[in-house]
Amino acid sequence: MKALTTLLLMAATADAHYRFSKLIVNGVAEEKEWTSVRQTKNFQGNQGVTDVNSQDIRCFQNKPGTSTATVAAGDKLGFVAMSAVTHFGPVSFYMARVPEGRDINTWDAAGNVWFKVAEISAVPSAGGALTSGEATWPAYNKKSVEFTVPKSVPSGKYLVRVESIALHQAQSAGGAQIYLSCAQVEITGGGNGNPSPLVAFPGAYRSSDPGLLWSYYPVRTSYKAPGPDVWQG
Repeated sequence: MKALTTLLLMAATADAHYRFSKLIVNGVAEEKEWTSVRQTKNFQGNQGVTDVNSQDIRCFQNKPGTSTATVAAGDKLGFVAMSAVTHFGPVSFYMARVPEGRDINTWDAAGNVWFKVAEISAVPSAGGALTSGEATWPAYNKKSVEFTVPKSVPSGKYLVRVESIALHQAQSAGGAQIYLSCAQVEITGGGNGNPSPLVAFPGAYRSSDPGLLWSYYPVRTSYKAPGPDVWQG
């Protein structure tokens, strides 16, 4: 079994990394990278973030924003994964509302301002076992990931944070690789919801969180992504 685990690790390590650099609104992707998405530090190397206490865990930002996409509440919103989501694990979406009077291009979204708005997590098999394949992880090998903006999200300007947690080397604390970026959007036609709970990045995760760890053997039968519950709107 140790030999099998080693082979699985070697195969997982050989996979390419990725970045989220284009926004998708109602199925239509932006033509150019880094249009509504703030350029991230992996814009050339595609590496992930491994230190959940680093400021990089917020937006992995390399440059301030330059453009804002208009998105209606109830629209489908997503991100293009350049070279596809090539590692298994959950994908989560967070939003943070830009305070009135602040410039969306430079607002740093520090503090307890983020709420989880959607999640694509593990799907147990009929027998209850979780694998490292596509049957367990719906986002695995997909070239884009999307969610529906709740109609009750208040209108305003937001940062939308996509996060793919790669678990292929997460047998010990600090092994998870997190691929993320933040897009700038203005929500129109929103409602009067009160998104919660609010968390901070860094701060929402600890490297020892069960959702940042993975066991090939013994085989896992349950999994919960790290961070707060999804706000149901």
